[in-house]
Amino acid sequence: MNMTDQTIKNEKLVSLTYSICDQSGGVLEQSDLPVSYIHGGRTELIGGMDRAIAGKRAGDSVRFELGPDQGMGPHDPNLTFTDAIDNVPPQFRHVGAEVQMQSESGDVKTFYVTKIEDGQLTLDANHPLAGKDLRVEVKIREIRDPTPQELMQDGMA
Repeated sequence: MNMTDQTIKNEKLVSLTYSICDQSGGVLEQSDLPVSYIHGGRTELIGGMDRAIAGKRAGDSVRFELGPDQGMGPHDPNLTFTDAIDNVPPQFRHVGAEVQMQSESGDVKTFYVTKIEDGQLTLDANHPLAGKDLRVEVKIREIRDPTPQELMQDGMA
């Protein structure tokens, strides 16, 4: 069987590169080095990428949209709060600043300054991509049978 006949199905090792863009086309995350995984194995790809590429062949490009629920989750309003700018140390008084904060229970979360207006500063611990529609572009590089060692690493042997 020659390599070009292979399609993506369970227990095939798939190598791919991908990029994730926001709706305006800005690249948010990009993998130029091929990522390999065993289709149908333990490795979950972001937002159902594995479903989107099932049945494709090496060389195919696949483009699909991710809604907020499949990407970084919905935007959680409880992770956003506003404080008077005077209560915030000067080094954090700019949009995009990262502020580490500890909760009563000792969890440390990273908040981002998302807005400053009228002497109020808004902090948000949501992932910057939360609540956004994302576009994913995948390029299938290779499809083959995994080696016994690769199967073991995936816990399928």
